[in-house]
Amino acid sequence: MKKTIFEITKMDCPSEENLIRIKLDEISSIVNLDFDIPNRKLTVFHSGEIDQIEKSVLELNLGGRKISTEQTDQTVFKENEKQKKLLWSVLVINFAFFLIEMATGIISKSMGLVADSLDMLADSFVYGISLFAVGGTLIKKKRIAKLAGYFQITVAIIGFVEVLRRFFGDEKLPNFSTMIIVSIFALLANGICLYILQKTKRKDEAHMKASMIFTSNDVIVNLGVIIAGILVNWLSSNKPDLIIGTIVFILVVQGAFRILKLST
Repeated sequence: MKKTIFEITKMDCPSEENLIRIKLDEISSIVNLDFDIPNRKLTVFHSGEIDQIEKSVLELNLGGRKISTEQTDQTVFKENEKQKKLLWSVLVINFAFFLIEMATGIISKSMGLVADSLDMLADSFVYGISLFAVGGTLIKKKRIAKLAGYFQITVAIIGFVEVLRRFFGDEKLPNFSTMIIVSIFALLANGICLYILQKTKRKDEAHMKASMIFTSNDVIVNLGVIIAGILVNWLSSNKPDLIIGTIVFILVVQGAFRILKLST
């Protein structure tokens, strides 16, 4: 048995962890994966050579690099019986907030909320692929990943077009109070998801660490929408909302390409 440690600089929330799990699921030589999100580390326990594993990690473009490989005597790993139940929990939370933010974003005319809802949907896709495809056939997994990735890109492009229309048109100001209130609840939802998934880790990682929570892309996006809402009210302009919407749409497209990597 060998133990290889990777540093993955862009692994800042559990959705990236699930992307990596899905990508490595097809490699039979892997015995166990141990993720340390706060420190951006992945430990792979495997037999045979590391080349295929390293290639798969690099293909995800998450800033992965191999730190070390060494022999290990560890052969017993603690099975996580609650993992599927916890994945269902975060899937439901993310999808529920996708619906909430999409509806309130359309009603309040906020592109920031609409874009953030798609970010929530992107995470839902990742958890959904983990639940429905991992352990199934490789072809099924790739088909689901391809559909999810192209759907995200299509919706994001529609979002970009709408941002341009509003930027050059004469639109009413978005409802700043709705932006702020809904984003605060979305921020709490992301915190709950991170806490739920961290319950599966070792006891010393069970608590929500500030270094993990406040470097998560999802949390940064929520804070961005809150700040945009404040600026919309302060400046009496819809430009801050359109700017944050554009930034989040870009993140959604990046996430879509990561999902599409799973279909290659």
